[in-house]
Amino acid sequence: MFGSSQPVKAKASTVINKPVDEVFHFISDEFFNNYPKWSPEVVELKPLSEGPVRLGTLARQVRVDHGHRSESTFRVTDYQPNKRICFSGVSSPYRVIYDLEQNSAPSPSTQIAFTFELPELELFMRPFEKLIRVAVQEGAEQTVKNLKGLIESRS
Repeated sequence: MFGSSQPVKAKASTVINKPVDEVFHFISDEFFNNYPKWSPEVVELKPLSEGPVRLGTLARQVRVDHGHRSESTFRVTDYQPNKRICFSGVSSPYRVIYDLEQNSAPSPSTQIAFTFELPELELFMRPFEKLIRVAVQEGAEQTVKNLKGLIESRS
């Protein structure tokens, strides 16, 4: 009845009026403190690896999105300081990418692009594909808005 779905992908970007190293530090180095601040749907976040966030770091999160509770384990699958950090689902397939680019004129700022990808919707979710695509895009836009507000308000 329902064929295989197309991947769900949302992308949003903004300029944050802070240097790229400050933005990357907020997202990566301070990830376990800051992620629930820019993504308030995260109600529980736990590192499963020792040490700082780096390639291979594992974590577990519990989220409540629009009343739906989900739990997932994810891993850092791409880590390029001041350029990119990518988290990929281990327990369920998804990918979250933060791409950063330094702008120098007129003052230091950072272009950030946030991408969220679901390679395929589970069968029971396919009838709601259009609603899911809208919600995922709105979530991506809210993520960059939250990051911009949080990072720019830091002194």
